[in-house]
Amino acid sequence: MSFSTRERQRTLVFLTNNFELHALQIAQLYKSRWQVELFFKWIKQHLRIKSFLGTSANAVKIQIWTAIATYVLVALIKKRLNAQASLHAMLQVLSLNLFEKMPLERLLGDAAAYEESDDAPAQLPLI
Repeated sequence: MSFSTRERQRTLVFLTNNFELHALQIAQLYKSRWQVELFFKWIKQHLRIKSFLGTSANAVKIQIWTAIATYVLVALIKKRLNAQASLHAMLQVLSLNLFEKMPLERLLGDAAAYEESDDAPAQLPLI
């Protein structure tokens, strides 16, 4: 089936074995599927979920919502403290000091030092 978009004036070809749906419906299904793919790409990049711990739908939902809640909480802390460190560096510091009783301002004050730079060696030199 072929579907031409008006915005870009190009022809997209979608393959399907469902001949009961119109080309526009197939294109909308592909577009919806692409949004799902973008969502999972965002999860992998931002929430650092490499694999799911459970196999049921409920277990996957719990893991995703827990990761999203963690991401949002750290983003709020970053904004409230006006921290210069990346969310990744802040998550590293917080995970290493999970049970420390210390104000967040002091704990995350040097989180920018944990940033990986392009000129930093990948391995410490052996002496």
